[in-house]
Amino acid sequence: MKELLKFRKEKDPLGEKEVPIDAYYGIQTVRAIENFPISGIPPKKEFIIATAMIKKAAAIANMATGSLNKNIGKAIVRAADEIIQGRLHKEFVVDVYQAGAGTSHNMNANEVIANRAIETLRGRKGDYTLVHPNDQVNMSQSTNDIVPSSMRIASLFLTSQLITELKALEKALSGKAKEFDGIIKSARTHLQDAVPIRLGQEFHAYGKSISKAIKRIERAAEGLQELGVGATAAGTGINTHPAYRKNVIKALRDITKIKDLRPAEDMLEAINSMADFANLSAALRGLAIELIRIANDMRLLSSGPRTGFAELLLPAVQPGSSIMPGKVNPVMAEMLNMVSFQVIGNDLTIAMAAQAGQLELNVMMPVINYNLLQSLEIFRNAVRVFTERCIKGIKADRARCKELAEKSVGLATVLNPFIGYEKAAAVAKEAVATGKTIREIVLAKGILSKKEIDKILDPMAMTRPRVIRKK
Repeated sequence: MKELLKFRKEKDPLGEKEVPIDAYYGIQTVRAIENFPISGIPPKKEFIIATAMIKKAAAIANMATGSLNKNIGKAIVRAADEIIQGRLHKEFVVDVYQAGAGTSHNMNANEVIANRAIETLRGRKGDYTLVHPNDQVNMSQSTNDIVPSSMRIASLFLTSQLITELKALEKALSGKAKEFDGIIKSARTHLQDAVPIRLGQEFHAYGKSISKAIKRIERAAEGLQELGVGATAAGTGINTHPAYRKNVIKALRDITKIKDLRPAEDMLEAINSMADFANLSAALRGLAIELIRIANDMRLLSSGPRTGFAELLLPAVQPGSSIMPGKVNPVMAEMLNMVSFQVIGNDLTIAMAAQAGQLELNVMMPVINYNLLQSLEIFRNAVRVFTERCIKGIKADRARCKELAEKSVGLATVLNPFIGYEKAAAVAKEAVATGKTIREIVLAKGILSKKEIDKILDPMAMTRPRVIRKK
């Protein structure tokens, strides 16, 4: 088989190896392929694009200082642009579980960009006398500042997309809050009957919790706007022109369209601390907790259709059973639960990796990057389909809500200001024992008149503060 394939030979400090002749990657990527056949998972496209953006910005900054030949620099920029536009992503083949700090990913990018730049200069792949992966593509850079900076930019891209979907979810929940505002139902605390509540109030609370989660994520993401590009190997900026740092940040703002990108106040801190990533992950964990709660409520409130709460009617998006005809399950809420569990697990991995840094570098960046980007990506997708295929299509069973609200022994609470806690408790106890409603017992015993009980048990009045006048 090997004889049928065509290879080119490349050399690095460890020796010589064969590289597939058509590959844009080179010898160091081949070594990484051999060393890390772990998961078969390639880097996320956002991370590939962010890396190419930094390589482009570095070339622009190096040309501006006169450190990089302009013909070579422009070829690097053209090659990086193609990657930014979505080309050559299949050439990024290093497993997400790889060499510490992401050195293999950085060299994969350097080699792909170098070989594509060589082509545009009418050379042959592997002829690094024209464009060298280390000397030109990686000029003024180190894996130690490029990888965390690429991680930050990729995370900002995906965070922006997630926030867009979360705002759509918040809007959908708020819309349902208005739609359901006139529906009275029984609240439940400890999963037991409680006081009356409007279904719209429940949905308004769901929307508010998402609104708060968005703000927490936005605040956490602000830390990622601080970049350590120019720090190179150990935060000292060795092998960079004094103007490089300023030029590369300016170029990155233009390329990424993220206007708030700024140089790190402490370059060493920017490459050895993973706190900003851990903070964003923690905010996602907080979102996961809220989404699990909301999804669980959707499952409970739609349980039935005959033997559960059955107050909500979720959209039927697929058959629910291979054996029970007509069964429809709350699959979108179930999916959201599972995604949220995964995000919480990812957060633990990120926390363990973030604390594992030593001295001037945290070499666990690749696993932080993979888990954080996965969390952002699966949340973006999950929230979008949950909004579109569940929340927007939810209907309420008004009759069922009214029926259960009237049967709730929680209505006894409303009697407290008028007949006292002890009498109200006796009424509630009898209601449980006999199956009668609170209204029926109060009227049968002559505790209150029909006019009084009608006023006290006014549905809308029971769901908001009101002046209590006890006789």
